Amino acid sequence: MASVDQRITIEEGLAVQLRRSGRARRMTLRVPRDGSDPVLTLPVGVPLSQGQDFARSRRDWLRAAVARLPARAQAVAGAALPVEGRALILTPADLRRPRIDGDRLLVPQGRPVGSTAAAWLKQLALLRLRAACDRLSADLGRPYRAIVLRDTRSRWGSCTHDGRLMFSWRLAMAPPAVLDYVAAHEVAHLAHMDHSARFWAQVEALMPGHAPHRAWLRAQGGDLMLWRFQD
Repeated sequence: MASVDQRITIEEGLAVQLRRSGRARRMTLRVPRDGSDPVLTLPVGVPLSQGQDFARSRRDWLRAAVARLPARAQAVAGAALPVEGRALILTPADLRRPRIDGDRLLVPQGRPVGSTAAAWLKQLALLRLRAACDRLSADLGRPYRAIVLRDTRSRWGSCTHDGRLMFSWRLAMAPPAVLDYVAAHEVAHLAHMDHSARFWAQVEALMPGHAPHRAWLRAQGGDLMLWRFQD
């Protein structure tokens, strides 16, 4: 288990989130692609002062890594928002609910663009994920208990021992095959709650040729995390 304990200031304008982990065997620093604070992970027995010294000794690397991050994208009128792998221009229009019109995503005039687009993406994600999980769990022969959507930063999906499937609603922004891969990954956990060879064989059986979609998520999934929907 891991827990975030506090935020540590390394120097002016540079801070890290401290994460204690019972699984960690050494101190590590990670810079999330979503633009949030860098994360310093410490094994449970390592003193805080040692972690602070470790982070400060790598301040030059931290500054450079943060500077290389892409700028955050804001979901506002005129922005090209990725939806199912293609860019749609957010366009206020005289209608009651969002809909796609060619290369535009029309949103109701007078409503907050960002929060309206986010709500629509959540509905789309649930629709697509439910269909995918229904089909895949039927193929597997094991039902799932529920689908839960969250806006996670560290994972695209998870599966609990009682069959609850959790997904990031931002998968609605990814190409459909990528969403299907994540669904197959989590449904496969209904049979194998690990990442053993048997698990990956099950993923391949559920979605043959899944490797390119997994690679897309690793290479470009972080860009979806950069989008902000607060108006």
